[in-house]
Formats: sequence, C-alpha cells, structure tokens
Amino acid sequence: MNLHDFALYLFAMAGVTYLIRAIPFVLLKKQLKSEFWNSFLAYIPYTVLAAMTVPAIFFATNNRISGIAAFIAAVTASILGRGLVVVAC
Repeated sequence: MNLHDFALYLFAMAGVTYLIRAIPFVLLKKQLKSEFWNSFLAYIPYTVLAAMTVPAIFFATNNRISGIAAFIAAVTASILGRGLVVVAC
C-alpha cells in the first residue's frame, strides 16, 4: 500500500468516525421527551460492551469449556448485582 492510498483510507475512517459522533449532537439539539428513546439510548453502551466482550470470552483460551465457565460466572455475578468491574474480571 502506498502513502497516497493510506492517507485516503485514514481520512475516510476519520471522517466516518467524526460523523458518527457528530450527527447525534446536530440532530438532537434539545432534550428528548420520549421515554422510549431515553431508555434506548441509555442501554447502547451496555450493548456495545456486551457485543465486544462476549465473543472474546469464548475465544480467549484454546479450551472452549473454560470460556463457557467464564461466561456462566460473569452472568451469575451480573444477576447477583455485582458491579461492572467484578463482572468483567
């Protein structure tokens, strides 16, 4: 890959990343009054964290049984009301 292509890809990725973060601020200038959208937007960070973490649990070791055991332990800790740091550990 030459420098021109690299710079083009870099600026395209930076632009997409900026737009994804800037568009909600432009479109949502005032406070949302819909309880549905407030609760929906409140759960997005947890959804993204789960989407990144759960597959990593199963592929972190070569043994699938240990991944399943770690997943069960994390879900159990979460159900018991432990904090995010405890569940992640």
